[in-house]
Amino acid sequence: MNIKSDNKNGISIVRVEGNIDISTSPDFKKHFKKIIGDKVGTVVINLEKVDYMDSSGLATLVEIYKNMRKYDGTIRLVKLSDKVKGLFEITKLDKLFKIFDDEALALDN
Repeated sequence: MNIKSDNKNGISIVRVEGNIDISTSPDFKKHFKKIIGDKVGTVVINLEKVDYMDSSGLATLVEIYKNMRKYDGTIRLVKLSDKVKGLFEITKLDKLFKIFDDEALALDN
């Protein structure tokens, strides 16, 4: 898994490439430790290049969401593959997270 971060107008943009599963979730979580510590208000997570996510990846995202909500931070997910989007729909997490088809839309909302 490869993670790259960028900042645009105070919004942290995180682009993930590779699978988010039991072996990569700890690194994924570690990447957000600084973002949460800095209390970044909005984080856009681009998952366009994530083909697979398992329950540990979902649990990590929920944990990040909860930690950010403590200071009123928000997460916006972008460009989920059909497989990953299906996982969010089955688990009803599509009701919890704001999901966008386009990064520009996520930055504007």
